Amino acid sequence: MQRLREKYEKEVVPAMFKEFGYKSIMAVPKLQKVVLNMGVGEAIFNIKALDKSAEELTLIAGQKAVITKAKKSIAGFKLREGMPIGCTVTLRRERMYDFLDKFFNIALPRLRDFRGIPEKIFDGRGNCTVGIREQIIFPEIEYDKIEKIRGLNISIVTTGRNDAEAFALLKRLGMPFRRQQPA
Repeated sequence: MQRLREKYEKEVVPAMFKEFGYKSIMAVPKLQKVVLNMGVGEAIFNIKALDKSAEELTLIAGQKAVITKAKKSIAGFKLREGMPIGCTVTLRRERMYDFLDKFFNIALPRLRDFRGIPEKIFDGRGNCTVGIREQIIFPEIEYDKIEKIRGLNISIVTTGRNDAEAFALLKRLGMPFRRQQPA
């Protein structure tokens, strides 16, 4: 299932090389990594919720989730430094391409009232983060077996120098962006 990687090498690279006029094939932006992050605030009171979230994130990513701990104490949230507070997975190489293929073509179309991803998700340095409200859009998650609907953040890190390069890369890879209405 290396469709997305083949598409990148055979279609995206030549098209971007032509559009942006790079001098070397190595200058064409590529995907570096995809980071899936799930913050579980209720883990302060219920540690089992964190275990279940890590299990679900592992199923979604196809790679074991790592428990993240709080970096500093926040009294208002009854949070102390070092308490487990979420889970994360970093995907690279083949797993990254497999996940993005599944995300673009299977998971996103399953969102209710989905009209495309807004173009404002970029950070100015060629990276983007998409927030998902429900983990049930992924086919690996069985609706009957989940305790609670949780959201997650998906950060896509590229080697693009700016947002225009990263947008062109992701658009050509098949990320469904929202169509702009004429003014």
